[in-house]
Amino acid sequence: MVKKSGLGKGLESLMGEANAEVGAVASDTMLPISKIKPNKNQPRQSFEAEPLSELADSIKQNGVLQPIMVRKKGTSYEIVAGERRYQAAKIAGLKEIPVLIRDVSDEDVFKLALIENLQRSDLNPIEEAMGFKTLIDQNKLTQEALAKAVSKSRPTIANALRLLDLPQEVQDLMREGKLTAGHARAILAVAGEEGRIRLAKKVVAENLSVRQTESLAPLFSGNNPVPSHREPTPKSFKRAARELKVALEANVKVKKVRGKNKIEIEFESEDDLARLVERISGGQA
Repeated sequence: MVKKSGLGKGLESLMGEANAEVGAVASDTMLPISKIKPNKNQPRQSFEAEPLSELADSIKQNGVLQPIMVRKKGTSYEIVAGERRYQAAKIAGLKEIPVLIRDVSDEDVFKLALIENLQRSDLNPIEEAMGFKTLIDQNKLTQEALAKAVSKSRPTIANALRLLDLPQEVQDLMREGKLTAGHARAILAVAGEEGRIRLAKKVVAENLSVRQTESLAPLFSGNNPVPSHREPTPKSFKRAARELKVALEANVKVKKVRGKNKIEIEFESEDDLARLVERISGGQA
């Protein structure tokens, strides 16, 4: 028996209405903004001031082009999708706003809000990860089932959930936009919580790139970020590199990397590579 995804009947058709940003869907009615309440479980916890202000200016000039989706909740209405438009309309001073009134279950409200934000990249990485975790916990979904439901790959879901293993202090830096998901994945390579926090602070303080963070991560797994002792290159390696350089007429390095001995040969172009292959193979290639 095939297990249902738990995403609720009619969710796709509802998302079809919630997904468009401009005038494709006609409004059911106009509602006073005072009668509309945000969804307290909205996955998105913060709205950037500048983009919200720009949307408010647009609404002042053109009105709300796309209705928000709401559901009846007691004597008022709760937002299902479109909170950003609602917040901007309030800033613009509107007294009422166009809405689509739909009968949506408690279960589907969160899913609709999460999927809407995911499709528009409106969530920071921690909000996204928390949204995924909530859906998994509420619906007892596998990562594979969730990936299919939100049109993401399973590794994307797994990588997002790993961010919740970071210390709260590091997660807060991500919420503030001071660390990217790429930085976070590099920081996760550090073994201990203290090291992760120290590396995160260094990344923010020095505005380090993801690549720089990846390079530093191994140094922060101990109590102090002290570079590990490097063994001197054996004289035989240096001698071999010199002889190969003369024989191949190319820069050559002979070294040990993470316990493995390696020979690196530099070449400038495809023609130069072909020359090296012929010389190494003795013309037998």
